[in-house]
Amino acid sequence: MSKFVIGVIQVDTQDDKEKNTAALSRYIDEAAAHGAKMVAMPENVHYIGSKEGTFANAEPIPGPMSEFFSVKAKEHGIWLHCGSIGERIPDEKKLYNTSLLMNPKGEIVGRYEKIHLYDVDIENGPSTRESDTKKNGKNIVVCDTDFGKVGLSICYDMRFPELYRIMAIRGAKIMFVPANYTMFTGKDHWEVILRTRAIENQCYIVAPAQIGKKPAFQSYGRSMVVNPWGTVLCTAQDGEGVVYAEIDTEYVDAVRSQLPSLPNRRPEAYAW
Repeated sequence: MSKFVIGVIQVDTQDDKEKNTAALSRYIDEAAAHGAKMVAMPENVHYIGSKEGTFANAEPIPGPMSEFFSVKAKEHGIWLHCGSIGERIPDEKKLYNTSLLMNPKGEIVGRYEKIHLYDVDIENGPSTRESDTKKNGKNIVVCDTDFGKVGLSICYDMRFPELYRIMAIRGAKIMFVPANYTMFTGKDHWEVILRTRAIENQCYIVAPAQIGKKPAFQSYGRSMVVNPWGTVLCTAQDGEGVVYAEIDTEYVDAVRSQLPSLPNRRPEAYAW
């Protein structure tokens, strides 16, 4: 299957996990009814709140949230990119920020722990340190699906092009960037970086995002899908909901054939 519809969910996750999960369920149902064969969600879809709440609402995998995703995937017979959740690590005081990919049977076929953690200290300004609560992952992940290979990343990862180039070299034609992006950086950088990652790697970028006021900042939203030419196929408005785009993996092949920047790489010249 080279062509399919993807549904991209934008939500305002807060500190009530039950309410957050109910919203996800409604939007997954809506996307499936619309004909989406794959549905994608933002970063931290289960809980966004206090530091104490972040730990209290974290889960092992498998666990209640992964079981919820499994049930929804099986119910509709669709692929689910599950955004990310806080994952408890045995014998660790920190969590993983973990993204899951579910097949239509409800099986976990891919998992990725966020590699690049958002640690920013601005003099006389805000301070955000994801590493206070999270442990960085170490593995780059590309998964097989019915539609071809897909690559997994999370939010701040988007600023590190090496990650996406490696996923492209490993065959990924679709790359996911679930996010909780700040308004301050998002208004200038979000679309620019996403389109750049799509153009330079000649792939689809699927970027579901959080919207709304969070404890640390205002989330930017503007969930979007970008095609391999850098064209934005859909953008969410400033609120919760689902946006849709058609993915065509044969178009990836056509762009890579007509503008062969990946095979024209010269790795022998890049050493330092």
